[in-house]
Amino acid sequence: MAATLGCERRAQRFIDLTGIGTDELRARAADPVLLAALLRFLEAHEPDLLDVAKAVGVKPDELVEARAQFEQGRT
Repeated sequence: MAATLGCERRAQRFIDLTGIGTDELRARAADPVLLAALLRFLEAHEPDLLDVAKAVGVKPDELVEARAQFEQGRT
């Protein structure tokens, strides 16, 4: 989550789109539902998906797979 929200522009866009405040983000940092939403948010804008994948050292499709697993409750 830190790699995604570490970019001020991207974090603000996520907050604006979801209405989730920074306090709620901190409180729900390990929530699979929130993590899946965050990954889906990245998928919707490929440059962000690629940037975050590179930042955390994984392939973009691994982030997509992680989102699918969060959504299926297999984390």
